[in-house]
Amino acid sequence: MNYLRLLGEFIQNQLLGMHWLNECVGQLLSFLGVDLATRLGGSVQFFLYDVLKIGVLLCAMIFIISYIQSYFPPERSRKILTKFSGVKANTVAALLGTVTPFCSCSSIPLFIGFTSAGLPLGVTFSFLISSPMVDLGSLVLLMSIFGFKIALAYVVLGLLIAVVGGFLIEYLGMEDQVQDYIRHAKQVDLLDEAQLTMKERSQYAVTQVKETFQKVFVYILIGVGIGAWIHNWIPASFVTQVLGGDNPLGVLLATICGVPMYADIFGTIPIAEALLAKNAQLGTVLSFMMAVTTLSLPSMIMLSKAIKPKLVAVFMTISTLGIILVGYLFNMFSYLFI
Repeated sequence: MNYLRLLGEFIQNQLLGMHWLNECVGQLLSFLGVDLATRLGGSVQFFLYDVLKIGVLLCAMIFIISYIQSYFPPERSRKILTKFSGVKANTVAALLGTVTPFCSCSSIPLFIGFTSAGLPLGVTFSFLISSPMVDLGSLVLLMSIFGFKIALAYVVLGLLIAVVGGFLIEYLGMEDQVQDYIRHAKQVDLLDEAQLTMKERSQYAVTQVKETFQKVFVYILIGVGIGAWIHNWIPASFVTQVLGGDNPLGVLLATICGVPMYADIFGTIPIAEALLAKNAQLGTVLSFMMAVTTLSLPSMIMLSKAIKPKLVAVFMTISTLGIILVGYLFNMFSYLFI
């Protein structure tokens, strides 16, 4: 058992957490004359280490996910979803969302396509919630920073929000709240994709790495920059006062603060890492991450082009309540994870 524990710590700290990289960055900065004991020096080390670590993990995971995704193009995903009904369909849609694009704005076109193809509204919303909030890449990156238990709990609860949210929207029967041009679109039965070779799938994955990295890198820089600022310049007492256990409104504040922002999961993780280091509560931080990735203002503006205001409001209400509930549950049971 001791060997298994040591192996787990090695995977967590050195392979996923890349603590060796942090030491290398620190040694390089010290060699260059940067005083790591100062706020500025600590911020530079945090920034360089997190950008490099997230960049490496991101590229590796995009390649793996894109390779898997090559077996699930939109038309095949639609055909898979049509084979299920009820909660099973919501669950499958949420799971399919884990191998699709990395932000809500890139998920919305697929959501529109599924809705136009006649899939049940609740099923398409399960996909829409899951796709930006939970993906395989986020699981690995969350593991690298927060550990296996927190990462797994985040993914499971994110999928639960997607399944329950989609089911409730289906139950409310709001098909008439989809924009007319989508509801009346003609269904097109596309041919199955050609049987790709391993080389072609690898080439597709490499292309996706380049395109996705270009899209999200700026948000990584912004997220890491904010994280470095929080980590080294904001007093821990202030973060604890606002987002700590003594403030019962911390989860609500974190969720509200996340809505105006626009980033993917990779851009929010450095901020979450810095907040946790300043004694913010676990559930509060995770609520912030979920709000940013699922309810960002740009995404809601784009979504309003596909569905009517009433359904946008219902979607935001259900997602917000689910995120807040998850936040308070994590805070109550954080002792199980930390």
